[in-house]
Amino acid sequence: MASHILAIDQGTTSSRAILFDAHQHVVAVAQEEFQQHFPRSGWVEHEPEDIWNSTLAVCQAAIARAGLSARDIAGIGITNQRETTVVWDRASGRAIHRAIVWQDRRTAEICAGLRDAGHEPMVSAKTGLILDPYFSGTKIAWILDHVPGSRELAAKGRLAFGTVDSWLLWRLTGGGAHATDATNASRTLLYDIHRGDWDGELLKLIRVPRSMLPEVKDSAADFGATLSDFFGAPIRVLGIAGDQQAAVVGQACFKPGMIKSTYGTGCFALLNTGSRAVVSKNRLLTTVAYQLEGKRTYALEGAIFIAGAAVQWLRDGLKIIANAAESGMLAEAADLNQQVYLVPAFVGLGAPYWDAEARGALFGLTRSTGPAEIARAALEAVCFQTHDLLEAMHADWPEAQSATSVLRVDGGMVASDWTMQCLADTLNAPVDRPRILETTALGAAYLAGMQAGIYPGLDELARNWHLERRFLPAMDEKMRRQKLAGWADAVSRTLTKR
Repeated sequence: MASHILAIDQGTTSSRAILFDAHQHVVAVAQEEFQQHFPRSGWVEHEPEDIWNSTLAVCQAAIARAGLSARDIAGIGITNQRETTVVWDRASGRAIHRAIVWQDRRTAEICAGLRDAGHEPMVSAKTGLILDPYFSGTKIAWILDHVPGSRELAAKGRLAFGTVDSWLLWRLTGGGAHATDATNASRTLLYDIHRGDWDGELLKLIRVPRSMLPEVKDSAADFGATLSDFFGAPIRVLGIAGDQQAAVVGQACFKPGMIKSTYGTGCFALLNTGSRAVVSKNRLLTTVAYQLEGKRTYALEGAIFIAGAAVQWLRDGLKIIANAAESGMLAEAADLNQQVYLVPAFVGLGAPYWDAEARGALFGLTRSTGPAEIARAALEAVCFQTHDLLEAMHADWPEAQSATSVLRVDGGMVASDWTMQCLADTLNAPVDRPRILETTALGAAYLAGMQAGIYPGLDELARNWHLERRFLPAMDEKMRRQKLAGWADAVSRTLTKR
């Protein structure tokens, strides 16, 4: 009997496949980076074929490393970089433009025009989002406006849109399935999160034909079967969730008030608000955390665009570290008397500021500032931004202040003890690091495994969550407030919308 689950974790900088056994233990892992494209300042693109080829390669590699066959795998779960937009020709199966990545800011003017015309209150009421280039809708419109003949093809029903999960599902099934789940749909600016359907008024406003859109399903559902050519036999795709929502599942944040924060290329904190879609007054997002058996669970979300990407900048841009692991050691050696702040607005600022035009800046430099102080500023910036998100969440939903006593963390950055201690100090709250750090893949596996009938329900999965280490705050309160005041001043100097 098939007792393994293959999780596809398709991220911003790499594609990864992880095989889990019937006890949710990791059996095999394969990962492959792919090229990033930056055609203009603020523009970020991926080749859709790179996404597909790297994903297929790591899936095949993980299965081979585990010594398994397709018949040993009960299902596939997909988790993906959200908002990244692919438009392809249904006939050829080929994308008509490079994928426009979630970080991309090219549609800032479109969003500003819609805001100036007074549309944001209606958009926010239906989608839980704000008018920002981050989301998929205006990216679709941009592609249709800039690829010659594409609007005519779209009108004929020839073109399909998908976030990366839909693109992979289409290719895995040989074009047999054009679908997504509610979490990814909720990130498009085109989906009414209260009715659970694409919205005609939003489609007309943003100028996206309904014929391009995928079918929306539960996060655990039968999405179709892969072609036999890829793995030797068909495998059912049984789970899909955007990466941050998959991490909510992987972190077992199933009760209202529980909160997790994922530190990858960006940082994303989600607070489970249960069946209630809490409306933010502090520029946070209201989103679908997961949908099971037709029932939606909602979350408040804060999105930080640059987290691990700041460490990549230290490595690839400034070349002051050789690998990410060195950043914590370098930060620990910094001169504590220097208060250097990095505002990492390389592609604008996300929540709660939402300033697409802001750009990165360093403050507090002196003649004695060196690599150690800059590395410390880059890591502290992630902690300061997380503090801003949690403050906004508590203001939006006061119940969370008493319910949320611990932050569960995951993602590549949390392997750094120094950074996690800095986070606990900055938040003045405990930070819990689980045994399995790659909880996005685990969440995708949970969803597929539940649908396949080999994993238990949410309550049992919650009991399977295990703590690896708890970081407790140890910073003097006066110092903490001083650092946060300096950060607030640095951000205020960077914002273009004051």
